[in-house]
Amino acid sequence: MRKYLMLTMAIAALIAVSVAGIATGANKPVTVEAGNLVFTFNGGFSPSKLPKKKLAPITLTAEGKISTKDGTHPPALKETIVETDKNGAINVKGIKPCKSGALQSRDTAAAEKACKASIIGSGRTIVEVQFPEQKPIDVDSKLVVFSGGYSGGTTTLYIHAYFSAPVTGAIVTTLKIKKVHNGRYGLKTVATIPKIAGGSGSVKSFNLKINKKGVLTAKCADGKLQAKATAKFADGTQAGPATIIRPCTGT
Repeated sequence: MRKYLMLTMAIAALIAVSVAGIATGANKPVTVEAGNLVFTFNGGFSPSKLPKKKLAPITLTAEGKISTKDGTHPPALKETIVETDKNGAINVKGIKPCKSGALQSRDTAAAEKACKASIIGSGRTIVEVQFPEQKPIDVDSKLVVFSGGYSGGTTTLYIHAYFSAPVTGAIVTTLKIKKVHNGRYGLKTVATIPKIAGGSGSVKSFNLKINKKGVLTAKCADGKLQAKATAKFADGTQAGPATIIRPCTGT
């Protein structure tokens, strides 16, 4: 049964895209197609106006959907690599870090209690599970994002999900975010999803808000924020790299 819980690790990759700001701004959804797969991302940040020369706190909301053109069950997400604008930043210093072990084998309420001071965001996800010779089953969970701290140039985030039925158990996923110097891009987020036996399931949708003040910041130096992302799937399909450019207003 636990192998099906690993399906929720794909949530990490989608959240990596969200935290990195690929779906920012009050804009139309962004759709990316790769073979039979269709991704749709959307979201926004506030405030909409940002300083030109210094970073200011923002709140990020994001949502995403994964589907197939022919309506069949999509393959599992394996890895995403996201590079984002050098005019954005993530900072968890000053927030009490949570350890992965404190979140394991706990339901949502218990996880929130164990690392209450580390919570930086929350949301919800629906995962489609297709057991052999059965119709797909949708299972849903609240998502809670915890700070895992900053060490050695790497920011760590933990994403907790808990399913009560028909798949029962908790999953703790890890995101690693590092600074890079790659032209327009200044942050790199990597989410690696363990192999899912038989490709039995995939994230169907999610929504997320990162609203802990000061964790996410940005500035509008030249009227835009930019990101690029690549997603890799268990069946060998690769989506991207896709470049997203969103306008902003500098003050």
